[in-house]
Amino acid sequence: MSEPKVTLITVHFNQPDLTCALLESIRRQDYRNVEVIVVDNASEINDEHLFRECFPEVVFVRSERNLGFAGGNNLALPHATGAFLFFINNDAELTNGAIRQLLDVFEQYPKAGIVSPLICYMPDGSGGPDTIQYAGMTPIHPLTGRNSIVGNKETDQGQYTEPVITAYAHGAAMMAPRRVIDHMGPMREDFFLYYEELDWSERIRRAGYEIRVQPLARVYHKESMTVEKMGALKTYYMTRNRMWFMQRHFSAAQKAVFQVFWWLVTVPKNTVSYVIRGEWDNLRAFLRGAMNKSMG
Repeated sequence: MSEPKVTLITVHFNQPDLTCALLESIRRQDYRNVEVIVVDNASEINDEHLFRECFPEVVFVRSERNLGFAGGNNLALPHATGAFLFFINNDAELTNGAIRQLLDVFEQYPKAGIVSPLICYMPDGSGGPDTIQYAGMTPIHPLTGRNSIVGNKETDQGQYTEPVITAYAHGAAMMAPRRVIDHMGPMREDFFLYYEELDWSERIRRAGYEIRVQPLARVYHKESMTVEKMGALKTYYMTRNRMWFMQRHFSAAQKAVFQVFWWLVTVPKNTVSYVIRGEWDNLRAFLRGAMNKSMG
């Protein structure tokens, strides 16, 4: 493959230090035929001057309102000129060679529609082996509406080496050819937060493309490994969007079975759990999400 142009897109929101660290990691890449677009998703402080001064090569786009994950990424599409688009979180950093390794998958597997790299938690500086966050995903189960992340919290011992097919890409880092995006359309913006990349992966796969993970391409993600309490905003969107995903992608019979499980198992179990922990804001957010059946 020649060196096609790759557009890297990241959404910035009130975290200039993280975004600058990502941009520095992009500068260190040995793959040079790139353009970089930073979308400011209505940050409290407009950091345009910072990015233009420190990273004059970057295209800066600002929205005056928060468009959510998909909306922020989609805002960059009219400005992107690359044959491949690489969506990457601003709290991630690329390792050298990651872009080229991802492109190799599209050359090797022409039916690939999205490819994600191996995503590892950011090292703590101790010099030990990496801890994996994502090496693929299992399909959403039609009864529970749940799935699993392959490799999560495993110590990296080289156990993942092949660009295998997976159920879903990871929104923190995923590359897609522009032709696939033009064919399938962008991520749906009504999810706002969470499940957008799962929905997008499902649509792209059902159109005959493959979703793959390339373990030879490595990205470090600054998301915490520790299990933390979900904020009410996250609880609401995770709950609501889980239902929306099931409504959009499963048969009438599967949705009926899921609804029985949802109201007889999921809602009582989560309600009791929030009450025991005294997480009243999360309880209210969960119930609001559970009862929101409108898909925008």
